Amino acid sequence: MSRSIKRIVLTGPTGVLGLAITRYMVQIGVEVYAICRPNSKRIINIPKSPLIHIVECDMKNILNLSNYIDKSCDAFFHFAWAGTESAENRFNMELQTENIKNSLLAVRAAYSLSCKVFIGAGSQAEYGKTEGIISPSTPTNPDSGYGFAKLCTGQMTRVMCQQLGITHIWTRIISTYGIGDNPNTLISVIINDLLKGIKPSLTKCEQVWDYLYAGDAAHAFYRLAEDGHNGSIYVIGSGQTKTLREFAEIIRNEINPSLSLGFGERPYYKDQAMHLEADISTLFNDIGWKPETPFVEGIRKILMEINSHE
Repeated sequence: MSRSIKRIVLTGPTGVLGLAITRYMVQIGVEVYAICRPNSKRIINIPKSPLIHIVECDMKNILNLSNYIDKSCDAFFHFAWAGTESAENRFNMELQTENIKNSLLAVRAAYSLSCKVFIGAGSQAEYGKTEGIISPSTPTNPDSGYGFAKLCTGQMTRVMCQQLGITHIWTRIISTYGIGDNPNTLISVIINDLLKGIKPSLTKCEQVWDYLYAGDAAHAFYRLAEDGHNGSIYVIGSGQTKTLREFAEIIRNEINPSLSLGFGERPYYKDQAMHLEADISTLFNDIGWKPETPFVEGIRKILMEINSHE
């Protein structure tokens, strides 16, 4: 029996996945309470719609949400996370520990709003240094404060949801790309450099990688809210791979096939993973989801969005 999802709460609505989820929910007529940091400069990126209600509330005050939202909600999507902008912050144990506390407050907020399901956004960082195909049962061995905090958050929110009678679903997100993405991601850097006519400075790009279009991820998250299994972990990816070189060449060919790509200009990172791929069989088995957007089509959608703002 599917859960009926008509009204959701979403923390972290201005990131690439938050924006994609907001857009998708509006398309299918779901009401969204988008919880933003007060005075966030990125609020302007959230689409305008009568179905979207922007609530400016800091995560540490998330228990006050019922003061702003006077209706019961069906699902709580928790994507807000501090300290992701730099390697230094990802290893800042005190800062990352605050995210665990805030996530537990988010579960309490979900309970106060009568949410039936809590969906948390974990990360491939929970696995630490790993290679190859990643499934929910791949051993976790984080090596950063960020990875440890995500792993602890998934486990602790699950127990709290059990105590409160809320369905708990945890996701581990591999690599997504899409409209409104962080300008420092590899895909964003390649697009932005090429649009300026600059040759992107890259490694040899021999890594075999899995990229999922954020719009497809949004559909997966909605289906998980409807039919994801309580207490389950799902790896979010496309389940399809190419070398980073192939991804870069697809982007270049869409922008201008005559432009150069600076392969081999940068060394690989120390301990660089050379193969990362999501096993999405549990997503297909439990909710019947599979990705629909080929990489070239996702890039075309991003370029159309960029062109529409020029």
